[in-house]
Amino acid sequence: MWKKWFSRNSKSSNESELNSLDPLKIPQHVAIIMDGNGRWAQRRGLLRSFGHRAGVESLREVVKVASEIGVKVLTAYAFSTENWKRPDEEVSFLMSLFSEYLDNEIDELDQNQVKIRFIGKIDELAASLQHKIENAQTRTNRNSGLILNLAVNYGGRAEITRAVQIIAEKVQSGELNSQDISDYTIQSSLYTQDLPDPDLLIRPSGDLRISNFLLWQLAYSEFWFTDINWPDFKPKHLIQAIRDYQGRERRFGGIKRS
Repeated sequence: MWKKWFSRNSKSSNESELNSLDPLKIPQHVAIIMDGNGRWAQRRGLLRSFGHRAGVESLREVVKVASEIGVKVLTAYAFSTENWKRPDEEVSFLMSLFSEYLDNEIDELDQNQVKIRFIGKIDELAASLQHKIENAQTRTNRNSGLILNLAVNYGGRAEITRAVQIIAEKVQSGELNSQDISDYTIQSSLYTQDLPDPDLLIRPSGDLRISNFLLWQLAYSEFWFTDINWPDFKPKHLIQAIRDYQGRERRFGGIKRS
């Protein structure tokens, strides 16, 4: 189904962009901070909720294209641990939007072999939303395509704190010696323990920060920033970000190759 969609849409101006990609250098893991929904709406004289709903459509299109070009993991920052500070009506709308997304998208995602995962303090969400999340994860768990990580009630510091608590409990129980704690010990205690670190972080909306997102995992990721707000982020922008990524040399602390 998505291949037909992608074929139709790539015959536009996206086609030359797509052909410029090296299929052997597609990033395994792309992380996206889906930012700018509220600003997008306000500039149009609309309620912020219209921006969040428009942002869902951008996510749908990006998931399709990422899957088609061979990205293995897509992690999207949907709601942070700090977002609870927003007005109650906006938080309530976002929670209902997550629920609606699962209702509306689960069939197509499952058909296209997307494996859905949620990372964050899911146990703090409403019981009804937790139930839908659990069902979506269980239903798609054996799928073999793109892994879609949705970060909801997520914070990088909270994730690292949780990892430290897990490790401390193992030390206290005698399961682990404190001197044996390594990078691997911490990595294996994170939400993303079985996934590669992001190769590429994309942040729309013009802000030049990572906003408490994947603090451990982004240590050697390539960053790509754009002034475009998330609802205006199209497949061509994802392709552009990946093309720019492919032109960079990743040294991981080493020196530039001669």
